[in-house]
Amino acid sequence: MTIRVVAFGGGHGLSVSLRALRRCAPELDLDITAVVTVGDDGGSSGRLRAERGGLPPGDLRQALVALAGDHPATRRSAGLFQHRFAEVTATGGSNGLTTARRDGLAGHAVGNLVLHGLMELLGDPVAALEHAGAMLGAVGRVLPMSCQPVGIEAQVRGVDPDHPDAVCTVRGQHQVAITTGRVESLRLTPQAPAACTQAVAAIGAADWLIFGPGSWYTSVLPHLLVPQLAAAILASPARRLVTLNLAAEKETLGLSVADHLAALRWYLPELVVDFVLADAKAVGDPEPVGRAAESLGARLVLAPVAVDDGTPRHDPAALGAALVPVLGADR
Repeated sequence: MTIRVVAFGGGHGLSVSLRALRRCAPELDLDITAVVTVGDDGGSSGRLRAERGGLPPGDLRQALVALAGDHPATRRSAGLFQHRFAEVTATGGSNGLTTARRDGLAGHAVGNLVLHGLMELLGDPVAALEHAGAMLGAVGRVLPMSCQPVGIEAQVRGVDPDHPDAVCTVRGQHQVAITTGRVESLRLTPQAPAACTQAVAAIGAADWLIFGPGSWYTSVLPHLLVPQLAAAILASPARRLVTLNLAAEKETLGLSVADHLAALRWYLPELVVDFVLADAKAVGDPEPVGRAAESLGARLVLAPVAVDDGTPRHDPAALGAALVPVLGADR
């Protein structure tokens, strides 16, 4: 029996989750859908968004590449999507020095340009993503959380070291992600963006909803701030799994592992979770995390899901192995 899984997030966190799910797919017969944030305003995505409008393509590209098929041709296409144009270098002048010259392509990922072109050509982000998925032989579906780009704003305490108790507004996904203060609240602009209708339908038909890993404030929580998505998540008969990060990021410095779970309840008070998956070494004392999981109705599952080199990165193979008994339970 096919298990329909919807994974929420953006960037590297969602990418590793999708790669792990791909490893589970043959054993569990998974039907995978990724629902991706559309708030990115940095780097190549930010430039395209500012100059030409439309959805920022970077997180969508990452999800498509994570689901790319295994045929050599599709793997080459996935590599092309990830290729990023470098600055042009030139040697000249009387001193013979090499200089770097930034042109219009420098810094752009090929896949970002392809996705943006498809969105302009087809006039529909979902159709563009389906076309790109076919180009990559994707084994799942990638959808935006909204078909309109959103802004991310946060109330942050302690940005100014001279006024550590002052709270100010930090605007933009990139600025929130690198903030040096403590995020106290999060909102989207517009405050109630329309959800992607196909994403709402996928949530309603899902057997599992998976949140994390990823940047908590800029990749995971934004989904809960889209009213139609939040309502669909609460109404869905699916079971729910939260995969915790291995270490705090800049935007979550000062938050404990248990605080990450509390944030889910803060932004969606009615949310009930079935399982929380975490790495034992990253958790440390499991008792407070276990209590935080129980407050959501969840059971804490500890498994070794990090890479072996000691860096705080999930290993897709290890994460996939940990997901198999959870997603396959009570089939």
